[in-house]
Amino acid sequence: MQKTSVEYLEIPDERVGQRIDNFLLGFLKDIPRTRIYRLVRKGEVRVNKKRIDASYRLQAGDIVRVPPVEIRDERAYIPPSQSLMDQLASRILFEDAGFLIINKPSGIPVHGGSATPCGVVETLRSLYPKLPQLELVHRLDSDTSGCLILAKKRSVLRECHALLRDHQMVKRYWLLTKGHWKESDLRVDAALLKNQLSSGERIVRVNAVEGKPSVTIFRTLETFHDTSLMEATLETGRTHQIRVHARHKGHPIVGDEKYGDREFDKKMRDEIGLKRLFLHAASLDFTLPSTGQVVHVEAPLDNELNAPLMKLRG
Repeated sequence: MQKTSVEYLEIPDERVGQRIDNFLLGFLKDIPRTRIYRLVRKGEVRVNKKRIDASYRLQAGDIVRVPPVEIRDERAYIPPSQSLMDQLASRILFEDAGFLIINKPSGIPVHGGSATPCGVVETLRSLYPKLPQLELVHRLDSDTSGCLILAKKRSVLRECHALLRDHQMVKRYWLLTKGHWKESDLRVDAALLKNQLSSGERIVRVNAVEGKPSVTIFRTLETFHDTSLMEATLETGRTHQIRVHARHKGHPIVGDEKYGDREFDKKMRDEIGLKRLFLHAASLDFTLPSTGQVVHVEAPLDNELNAPLMKLRG
């Protein structure tokens, strides 16, 4: 089946603030996420006749050009398994009429793709069939666990995005890194440039000339023989920011297959049984301006991180 004509869509008020990739995922429901990113990257999707990238946030009055696309009938919808729905339901940390916060497990992407048909969003939409508009407020890498917010209402989504832009939402991450940090290295101000390989894999590097400004504040929580348990807070929200900044300072996160130290990771697997990326979104703090609601949520460490940590503590 094929959508044969170009469509021009004017953005209604309820879509203001939504990322263009999420908007397209809702409009082109049968198109794989990778295909949508390719359409954006090639400039086939345009906003107000201009090229944009996938992170562009829609504004009132925007006109979005959606090109004709082929919809492959063989890509049938695969619903999430009951076990996955049960798993995510058991990990809800907070919920009210406006949003919910879950302790995302490691290994589950926030959005489904060709490798994993159902991510967090697709699974929770199945769990909440009356909330098809359920949207991510922010993202976590597939291998990262911890606090993840999903908005049930467009108004709450816009409020949360404004809090993020204005640095009024505090997200604290816990990470185990190689070595011990110097006091002078705890504030990392290093511009980051994202590249996408032909395979679709994203690689981020420090690049002072072409990169986007990126700042991470690290704090030492505990030190062990040759590792440190650190806390990180973000002043900016770049892809893989904590992971790349930790590596940049010579302290890669333990278990990081993309930016880590393979020999050291093997040592940690053998000595303390750590088999995954030790990066966890440990807590969230924010206040919703419209209601004055103060939110503080903490996500406990899963045993796959807590057990190795207990071994380090002796």
